Amino acid sequence: MELKQIHWGGIIAAAIIISASFLFYGKGIFFFLIGIGVIAGVSPFVINMINEARINSEKEEMFLEFARNLVESVKTGTPISKSIVNMRNKPYGVLTEHIKKLANQISMGIPLNQSLRVFSGDVDNKAISRALTLIGQAERAGGDIGEILESVAGAVSMSDKLKKERKAVISSLVVQGYIIFLVFMVIILVMQFKILPMLSGIAEVGSLGSGGIESIGTQVGGAQTEDITGSFLYLLIIQGLFTGLVIGKLAEGTIKAGIRHSFSLMLLSFLISNIAGLIL
Repeated sequence: MELKQIHWGGIIAAAIIISASFLFYGKGIFFFLIGIGVIAGVSPFVINMINEARINSEKEEMFLEFARNLVESVKTGTPISKSIVNMRNKPYGVLTEHIKKLANQISMGIPLNQSLRVFSGDVDNKAISRALTLIGQAERAGGDIGEILESVAGAVSMSDKLKKERKAVISSLVVQGYIIFLVFMVIILVMQFKILPMLSGIAEVGSLGSGGIESIGTQVGGAQTEDITGSFLYLLIIQGLFTGLVIGKLAEGTIKAGIRHSFSLMLLSFLISNIAGLIL
């Protein structure tokens, strides 16, 4: 992936925050600043990934509209090349510039197959590339290009419909995943800020009993209590990472789609845990 200005800005901000955090080494705010630095560095990449997913979805929707218009034009008896040229001034969102380029190449006499390959490379979308390959092969082989284009448009439409239906069906599972994670977070925070301090108090009293109770209190008292408290935050972050990946896989069928869910859950874990630490 090519690093853009926003990525470098995030990396520089992360480096500055993390470097500044060492001024507070040994204090409670040290790890909080480290976390803020990591978030600042990762955020541009996650935002860019979310934006790319949105653009890809819009590309598929606009290509479906383009394919339908192309079918209608070809069905009237207009050659496919001429139809594309006639459609170059129509608005197709993120595909508008690419379609204009395709039409201009055809107008200059560049073969349709070659122009479609360039168009496919510019759009950089797997579903659209497959459809363009079919159109190019159909145009080369001859036959009823209108029927073939209609079949391609139907296949793209069906694929888009199935994706939307899958999202609608899985949406309840996604919500359940977030709710389960929030319940898990509440349980961890209760253990961290209520149960552990109670056990530490038992260790300090010492006279409440001997053997089992005193031994338990001693293990969780003092410096070891802080270690266990820090481990809870790591547990929440790791749980958020894998829960997000599973949600993305279920909702959209790819692990990559789960990265934004993982980032959201990890950010939520970090902020709520630290805010709870300051308040409680």
